[in-house]
Amino acid sequence: MLLSNIKTPSDLRNLEPSQLQPLADELRTYIIDTLSNHPGHLASSLGTIELTVSLHYVFNTPDDKLIWDVGHQSYAHKILTGRGDQFPTIRTYGGLSGFPKRDESPYDAFGTGHSSTSISAALGMATASKLQGNETRHHIAVIGDGSMTGGEAFEAMNNVGVSRSNVLIVLNDNGISIDKAVGGLNAYLTRITASPKYNQLKEQVWNRLDGTRGGRRHSRSINFFQRMTSTAKIMMTGGNNLFESLGIRYFGPIDGHDMGQLIDMLQRLKEIKGPKILHIVTKKGKGLRQAENNPVVYHAPGKFDAHTGIQIVKSTAGKPLKYQEVFGHTIIELAEKNPSIVGITPAMATGCSLNLMMEKMPNRVFDVGIAEQHAVTFAAGLAAQGMIPFCNIYSSFAQRAYDQIIHDVALQRLPVVMCLDRAGIVGEDGATHHGVFDLAALRPIPNLIICAPMDEHELRNMMYTAQLPDNGPMVIRYPRGASVHTDWQSPFEKLEIGHGRCVRQGKDVAIISIGHSGNDALSAAQALEEKNVSAAVYDMRFLKPLDTDLIDEIADRKFKNIITVEDGVRIGGLGSAVEEYLVQKHPNMASRIRILGIPDKFVSHGTVDQLKHDCFIDAEAIIRTALNN
Repeated sequence: MLLSNIKTPSDLRNLEPSQLQPLADELRTYIIDTLSNHPGHLASSLGTIELTVSLHYVFNTPDDKLIWDVGHQSYAHKILTGRGDQFPTIRTYGGLSGFPKRDESPYDAFGTGHSSTSISAALGMATASKLQGNETRHHIAVIGDGSMTGGEAFEAMNNVGVSRSNVLIVLNDNGISIDKAVGGLNAYLTRITASPKYNQLKEQVWNRLDGTRGGRRHSRSINFFQRMTSTAKIMMTGGNNLFESLGIRYFGPIDGHDMGQLIDMLQRLKEIKGPKILHIVTKKGKGLRQAENNPVVYHAPGKFDAHTGIQIVKSTAGKPLKYQEVFGHTIIELAEKNPSIVGITPAMATGCSLNLMMEKMPNRVFDVGIAEQHAVTFAAGLAAQGMIPFCNIYSSFAQRAYDQIIHDVALQRLPVVMCLDRAGIVGEDGATHHGVFDLAALRPIPNLIICAPMDEHELRNMMYTAQLPDNGPMVIRYPRGASVHTDWQSPFEKLEIGHGRCVRQGKDVAIISIGHSGNDALSAAQALEEKNVSAAVYDMRFLKPLDTDLIDEIADRKFKNIITVEDGVRIGGLGSAVEEYLVQKHPNMASRIRILGIPDKFVSHGTVDQLKHDCFIDAEAIIRTALNN
């Protein structure tokens, strides 16, 4: 066993080249065996094992800086950098993060979790190295073809090309991000990799290079290779190579699973200073047939049989649909009656269930790639021409389009419906993915309507209300996972904008909630009843406009205690809004408010229940707050 002897990349570099593929095979088996019982990002990591081994073998990490874009493909990297024994704790409470994390290991040069950041970070590090007098350090950004569609990646390449910095971009081209890759860049890469003439020429070039090693002859061979491949790309693409046009020397494409070719090319590229890009072609899910055949499902498949690859799926019979599934079915119902409705997603069609609408109405759903800023402004353009776009973005990813929400949507009062999926605490993906900032971040923006459903019936009614005339821009945020009721397909009801409701009467304590947290509030109220405390529960529905009439009613009832609860940050959210109003209109009641929400810290990874307990926003925290007056 080779893997058991690898504690750091220094151990890896002591191996003979002939031992590297067997090591990669052991890594692949270990990842498959571990993730079959400890769910994580499977297909992405299986596709980059040979690349990971090669990078750590050739480069002197951690002095040379290795940056993984997004990072869900970095499991082999974690194992090879001293975390192999801890690997079964991946994405569990107190265990390894599912993404690179600077305070977890010196080999994690840059913390990631969102896409398209690696080239910017690598350029920043390279510039710092140059300013510090280190001209020999290498800076490697590993980015997938899906992440390359993000605007920041293009911005960074535009800067890299003129920087002359020692940056190597490894473009991991597997034709897919989480869903199938889309857009012009994907078509461009496909033209390069699928061209028979180019690939025949490439083989001839490699055959020539096999006999040229070291010294001036080696240098001339690389120059020859670059000239020949650049010429070939011009022939195949009908113009200059995109990357070369930006001032980045281009090499490839090469087989990302051919260890010998990878190491040979990386060693050659070490000798070339300045910005360069190596285009490798890999198979997402490599080594597990089911993952290779269905990389979307096996991106994060949950538990599966390590030998057969078959998923272990729990029965959903009699269980509520997930919120995202209710969204997917509901938008189809609405779109069948309203021809102006369209759906937009930045590369998350399956995750947000817009794939259901894609199947029925392919001309009315637009996957724009990993491009949240573009998604929002694209939606604004559609709305400006009379359409009603439902732009579905995961809450934490929508942070990247904050300016567009303000400038392009809210300022112009365009009827864009922003559906923020995965809002609140999402669990094992951790700090980079928790959608806890949306309520506080969006509340100050004029013209926005902001609401959150307590259950799937309210989600349907909010979606129905959002597509009615004269509402302007509207944000609907809802959590990841199961909703509340099994009878999800309720008749549509128009909601009165800015009006909440009382869902449980009581006389001692008022619990004010927004969104799915209302269910914890109800559970707490029922438990308090057994302790002779009568608790009323109010579902605000809307953060903006705030139902001040309902707050007046609560204040007038002179409850002993007013508790607000939300699955967002405490600073600036629902509790802040209620407290601000009470201070202005009911100062005698302001001292009685207790605000429960995410504290002023980044929340780590773990199960949703564990993290809600840690953040004091679960039913137990509500009960404890009510009793400790």
